[in-house]
Amino acid sequence: MAAGSRATFLGVPRILGLAGRDGGRGGADGGGGPGGARAGRPAPAGSGFLSGDRPFPDAAREALGDTQLRRNLAHATGTIRAKRARVVAELDDWEELRTAGEAVKRATLARLDEHLVRLEEEVTARGGQVHWARDAAEANSIVTELVRATGQREVVKVKSMATQEIGLNEALAAAGLTVHETDLAELIVQLGHDRPSHIVAPALHRNRGEIREIFLREIPGVDPRLRAEPRDLADTARAHLRQTFLRAKVAVSGANAAVAETGTLCVVESEGNGRMCLTLPETLITVMGIEKVVPTWRDLEIYLQLLPRSATGERMNPYTSTWAGVTPGDGPRNVHLVLLDNGRTATLADPVGRDALHCIKCGACLNICPVYQRVGGHAYGSVYPGPIGAILSPQLTGVERNASLPYASSLCGACAEVCPVRIDIPSILVRLRAEHVEERSRARVPSAEALAMAAGAWVMSDAGRFAAAGRAGRLGRALGRRRGRVSTLPPPLSAWTASRDAPRPPEETFRDWWSRTRAPRDGQARHNPTAPDDPTGREGPTAPDDRRARRARRARHDQETR
Repeated sequence: MAAGSRATFLGVPRILGLAGRDGGRGGADGGGGPGGARAGRPAPAGSGFLSGDRPFPDAAREALGDTQLRRNLAHATGTIRAKRARVVAELDDWEELRTAGEAVKRATLARLDEHLVRLEEEVTARGGQVHWARDAAEANSIVTELVRATGQREVVKVKSMATQEIGLNEALAAAGLTVHETDLAELIVQLGHDRPSHIVAPALHRNRGEIREIFLREIPGVDPRLRAEPRDLADTARAHLRQTFLRAKVAVSGANAAVAETGTLCVVESEGNGRMCLTLPETLITVMGIEKVVPTWRDLEIYLQLLPRSATGERMNPYTSTWAGVTPGDGPRNVHLVLLDNGRTATLADPVGRDALHCIKCGACLNICPVYQRVGGHAYGSVYPGPIGAILSPQLTGVERNASLPYASSLCGACAEVCPVRIDIPSILVRLRAEHVEERSRARVPSAEALAMAAGAWVMSDAGRFAAAGRAGRLGRALGRRRGRVSTLPPPLSAWTASRDAPRPPEETFRDWWSRTRAPRDGQARHNPTAPDDPTGREGPTAPDDRRARRARRARHDQETR
């Protein structure tokens, strides 16, 4: 698309500008792109991998039964956490870096429309082509047609969350094209007919023995004496990929960032496979979420310090590759950038939830999360697992398509403490839970939970009903006599006791205990606990005497209990 055109799906700059600054209201025409598309549309159902086919609790229950998975997760996440802690401790200004990263992300999203226009202009001026994709289907169609136009039948890929999100590999395969993952972990996942389970380390759920078995089974000509040692496994993958690199004419990548002021794209990685994909092929196609843009190189500098320490516990990435358009005689001769929305403008319209778009995909929140450490990434259903996935995926798709993910957290807050751009994940989780509850409350047929809550509100709104309910609860003492706790209740309360015990009801209610132990002495006025408090703190002319009497009773009680 020509740089001077503003008829993008975003309606740049007007529609996206509003989405970023005043809640996502579109213009009168509803948007500028093909078909009059409107900014702020969630990712359509049925394409890509942003939601699973099972609610999180069901998938998590199955994962908890896999003891090998839990051992693999504990070892891998523990190792990464320890490395991260060491390199972060080396910096005296780590918190200042985090604050700067947060500030740059917030300022960038506030003017995202302008930065995207500038990025498009600079990429185009340097010989590249920019394409705009509203959703996964459009992005897959664009990339497929670009590959077909080259006449080639195979593609090499750099690790990319955006292409996993839209299901690009599956779309290219359906078009008769062969895709070769070149990142070691992604190669393991592809050869194992598996799915990624971690943002940074997609094969984190596999141990070395399992990887060896995959290589022996899937790679032709592997020595059956292959050892399950990192060096031997890496050498096997390198030999397998070498000829693929040399013959490939088309590569597909993601991008960790794009610098608007120069039209520069940036990929960071640890193995060198990315550098091969970005320099050897004749055609390079990059798929990038629109939130990845940064205004200047000075801003990129911040993230090049935050990302490696948070992601892999390294001081800097072994390979940092940057490119801007086409350079004659050096690198690809055809450079394409596909800018992907797929629900991002819908997320941007939420003044609180948009902070999820600050994410730099380091995976630190996954490594610290007690839930992720026990169930792994597949239980989340989305390509974005862990705490960040629990707030990002529901916003990209619409909360009801991922209604269980905001509850996949203990709200311990550890994720917010390690996030390099200070995303307040627990607060967004609570907000998404509230949205889900509000949506459920609008249903014509109330749920069992809603009915129970309504009944509870009715009981608690009247002191007499509340006291009667407390006394009736003592009937439950017939249960749990031997163990002192109730381990089995009838439906629907059985859902509680299926995974936890319920305490056995006490012999008397709190109110009964209070009346028995705090009964007024002769000649003293009885305090009515249900009477409204006097906002002045004075309950009449006898208030000072009442306070003195209460203090005396407390003193007697303390003396008796010593």
